[in-house]
Amino acid sequence: MASTSYLSASNRSRQPLWRRARSFLLAIAAHVVVILLLLRLAPTPTKPEPTPPPSSFRLLPDRETKPETPQRPVIEKAKKVAGGASPRSPRPPSTAPASDPRPVTPAPAFPKMLAGGMELFDSADISKIPSHPGDRQAGGSDTDGAGAGKDSGSAYGPGEGPSGERLYNAEWYTEPSHAELAGYVPNGAPPGSWALIACRTAENYRVENCRSLGESPVGSGLARAMRQAAWQFRVLPPRVGGKKMIGAWVRIKIDFTSAPAK
Repeated sequence: MASTSYLSASNRSRQPLWRRARSFLLAIAAHVVVILLLLRLAPTPTKPEPTPPPSSFRLLPDRETKPETPQRPVIEKAKKVAGGASPRSPRPPSTAPASDPRPVTPAPAFPKMLAGGMELFDSADISKIPSHPGDRQAGGSDTDGAGAGKDSGSAYGPGEGPSGERLYNAEWYTEPSHAELAGYVPNGAPPGSWALIACRTAENYRVENCRSLGESPVGSGLARAMRQAAWQFRVLPPRVGGKKMIGAWVRIKIDFTSAPAK
């Protein structure tokens, strides 16, 4: 009984070893099969085909065709024909007939604003009052410095100007042109008329706050017209003690004289 049990135990121990060896061999065989499949599926490298050498060839001229001869005789013949021609005389320059000078039409005259015609307006005496030549050369606008001109004379005593201000005789820095006054002179101004206004001097030889003092004939509107045109006036400020009195009041009188005799 004891021997029988011993043989059976050894047989049992041998069976697992055989199974293990068989499974190991199967695993190795599977790996070998997988490796063979991978090697067969992998693309085989192709050898590059050798490139043939470039073929070169030469072109030989055709023996049957003859080279073209230059057309020298034609050129020489043309030269002979050109040389044998008689020289042409130069043509005189063509002169266009001189056109008759057209008379120059004069520019249209300035519209006549006054009743007496353009001559009446041209003879308007707006330059009776003299100006300082020293101030024209200096051309400055400083109010504190002393100039080279003489003192200005007062037209009226103290209190005769607007708000009791003293009036001085105006002296032109730049006389107004006829074109500057033409738009403000009313129609029908009779010969010998005049306008008198008072203005306060300002910087850059300008005047402001002009007031009407008188006109002749009364009611003609000349003083109002000159007051409206005063923004174009350039008047030297009066001088007292050699100093420019910017802000002082000056009187400006413009006379419209009669037309000169023709």
